[in-house]
Amino acid sequence: MCPAQHVRVGVCVPRSSLGHGSSLHSRGTASLPGFENLTMGYNKYLRPYFGGEPVQIAMSLDIASISSISESDMDYIATISLRQYWTDPHLVFHGNESFTLDARLLELLWVPDTYIVVSKRSFLHDVTVGNRLLRLFSNSTVLYALRITTTVACNMDLSKYPMDTQTWLSWPQCSQPVLLRGYDESDVTFLWLRGNDSVQGLEGLQLSQYRLERYHTLVSRSSYPRLILQFELRRNVLYFILETYVPSTLLVMLSWVSFWITLDSVPARTCIGVTTVPSMTTLMIGSRSSLSKTSCFIKAIDVYLGVCFSFIFGAFVEYAVAHYTSSQKCAAKPHIHKGTRAEMEEVNITNILNNSITSYKQKISFTSIEISSDNVNCSDLTMKSHEKIKCVLRNKMHRIIGYFTIQNPGNVDHYSKLLFPLFFMVINMFYWAYYLYF
Repeated sequence: MCPAQHVRVGVCVPRSSLGHGSSLHSRGTASLPGFENLTMGYNKYLRPYFGGEPVQIAMSLDIASISSISESDMDYIATISLRQYWTDPHLVFHGNESFTLDARLLELLWVPDTYIVVSKRSFLHDVTVGNRLLRLFSNSTVLYALRITTTVACNMDLSKYPMDTQTWLSWPQCSQPVLLRGYDESDVTFLWLRGNDSVQGLEGLQLSQYRLERYHTLVSRSSYPRLILQFELRRNVLYFILETYVPSTLLVMLSWVSFWITLDSVPARTCIGVTTVPSMTTLMIGSRSSLSKTSCFIKAIDVYLGVCFSFIFGAFVEYAVAHYTSSQKCAAKPHIHKGTRAEMEEVNITNILNNSITSYKQKISFTSIEISSDNVNCSDLTMKSHEKIKCVLRNKMHRIIGYFTIQNPGNVDHYSKLLFPLFFMVINMFYWAYYLYF
């Protein structure tokens, strides 16, 4: 037996003594004052208060870092120091001191089998030795601390990516539930040591694309005890504005330059369309490179890039329409003078026939149904009823088509200079208002 008066720090505990309930009074051992009967009858396979009230385990966290937040894998990596406090009446000793013991003694004591529910993989730091701490207090309180790095699954709602400013339940939520593997609430109960103050280190975190909005701690009341740390991250949208939104907007404005180029400058206007459309396509592909290829979300950035692509493609189609109409007008000009004389003769013949028919109707006092049209006179008495109906329908179709016929191709560019920027500004107003405030 080690003389107690000569020993200030250290416990000489044979491995067999704790596991089988024997005393510390063994050959070659030393003990601290008051520790002589510390492990008499101790069984590490039974929880404290076995058969009686449940063990209360208080927990606190010190978060050292959060990194590698991945939208494609929907997880993040966190390095945390996990501290657990509980009371074990078998480990009471006299005095008001507390002692830090070698972590290897944990193999001889009962410890809760705590784990992180949504963890994909974890490891315990072991440089230079295993980062574990065991501390005993004279009032039978046990402190068990360990430092781990874990990859935690985190379900994210990416429908408003990259402007994640949704309400509480729709924000990118990363909850970190802690659970006991084999005990229910009749054996073990979990609680946070000091509520929200049990979590340290979150306020000072510096993340590349996020900032912490708020966090809170929860206690899940179910069959098995569970603690939950839930925190909210808001994405910094400035990076995406400079990386995606500004270039796509400039490409749209570049496509409008073609409206100020004459229709005859085919290479110049075609070059703008051929340049902006592939550039916009490359930008759209690059914006999705960091996300999951199987993502079914229609994100906010996808909507904006889709709108920009539509305006760029519309500007390209606008030139095709204006150029085609101009070509048709130019092809019809040589036939104008040839057809003038024939049209005048046709008008004279038509007038003569109309006058003859009118006088004939006055003589026989017969009232006919006169249906007028722009192209053909359908009031001919010799026409049958179904022929008149066909004639009227044909003239109506010609009139409707005439409404959509571009009389002056130069007006296409003139109206496009006004309408394209106007519609783009209106869509931007609705877009930013919806995704920022709703």
